[in-house]
Amino acid sequence: MLERSIALARTFALALVLAVAGAAPAAAGDDGVVRVRSAYPTDETIARLKRDIAAKGIRFFVEVDQSQLAADAGVKLTGVRRSTLLVFGNPPLGTQFLNARPAAGLDWPVRLLVQEDAQGNVWATYTDFAWIARRHGIDPDTAQFKTASGVIASIAAAVTAP
Repeated sequence: MLERSIALARTFALALVLAVAGAAPAAAGDDGVVRVRSAYPTDETIARLKRDIAAKGIRFFVEVDQSQLAADAGVKLTGVRRSTLLVFGNPPLGTQFLNARPAAGLDWPVRLLVQEDAQGNVWATYTDFAWIARRHGIDPDTAQFKTASGVIASIAAAVTAP
């Protein structure tokens, strides 16, 4: 457990360094959505994100190929070529948010959407954790939310240009 805490602390420190260096994701708008343009094709973006999640000791739950689900239903996605949802989290950390406000389970575990737009650009998109905190009436300035925000920013940074 101590090793995991140290790994999370390092991840948070890296996210702060990236933010200061200007490599942090675009700030969330009023809708809480943060989009990061990937420097890699879709499959490599997904692989890099999953590797980074695993390297941080974060539990990966599921990969949902939304494009395939649409195709299986006989529906064509419009506006995007591909769409894949990654679901992951750190149960000891995420449970704290649910304990603070059970309805926060709507936003936990973490979801990160990888989409390839019609022009071939690949995006990693997630909901800003401070926005989630405000949505559920949880103080976004707690150490837990700051840690979680740093971790998701660091994961998203795994697909930005080196």
